[in-house]
Amino acid sequence: MNFISIDKLILDALAEDLGTGDITTESCIPEDAVSEGYFRAKQDGVFCGMAVLKRVFALVDGRVTVTPLVGEGDEVKKGQDIAKISGPSRSVLYGERVSLNLVQHMSGVATATRRAVKAVEGTGCIIVDTRKMTPGLRVLEKYAVKAGGGRNHRFNLADGVLIKDNHIVAAGGIAQAIGAVRKNAPHTLRVEIETESIEQVTEALNAGADIIMLDNMSVEEMRRCVKLIDHRALTEASGNMGERDLRQVAETGVDYISIGALTHSVAALDISLKFTM
Repeated sequence: MNFISIDKLILDALAEDLGTGDITTESCIPEDAVSEGYFRAKQDGVFCGMAVLKRVFALVDGRVTVTPLVGEGDEVKKGQDIAKISGPSRSVLYGERVSLNLVQHMSGVATATRRAVKAVEGTGCIIVDTRKMTPGLRVLEKYAVKAGGGRNHRFNLADGVLIKDNHIVAAGGIAQAIGAVRKNAPHTLRVEIETESIEQVTEALNAGADIIMLDNMSVEEMRRCVKLIDHRALTEASGNMGERDLRQVAETGVDYISIGALTHSVAALDISLKFTM
């Protein structure tokens, strides 16, 4: 992971949490005290964020040592030790909450992604994320999706073309929107467009879309659209997919399923830090 992209995020989080100082720790823990402990899973899931865990404490105090006991993207069991930590007690406590907040969230994303990937296993369908992410945490959340076995959709608005419903209305129609993109956007970018009906799919095909998103369609509608498209464009199922039977959706033949719930409403994986001395 690129530390340049996460150091500001971590430093801002530490400043937010520490404020003008940790009154509790500095009042009851001697400055020369040293502690040792373990980060431990309190439920089954997929761990993600070891580099972030280590980086938090490196930025707090270089004397703190974090020793990984599992690999990135490993499945962990309730009660399993994830990492050992040792160093100045005050410094470990300064970084405890920020480190836990970040790795619990990342592990929650990875766990949800792994569950989705397993649901479509063997179909050839690929699970991808969306831009429905926590502001400021996008780089971590997209990293966690990959750790869980999924793939990333575009990282930001400059990263790819995705013509959505409001673009279509503002541009004057599907053909007009695709034509304008072909004229103005870099030729190296594939053109994806959101469709809501088989009629719109037909129009998108005729206009030369590279990827056709099938948005909020029933399983039967998706199956009909995939058959109509017949590999002339890639297909992506979208729209409340976190609430759908992913296996059924994948078996319609779509190439991708994009799931906003992987990041926008995921439950954190419960992890704790316990001192042993």
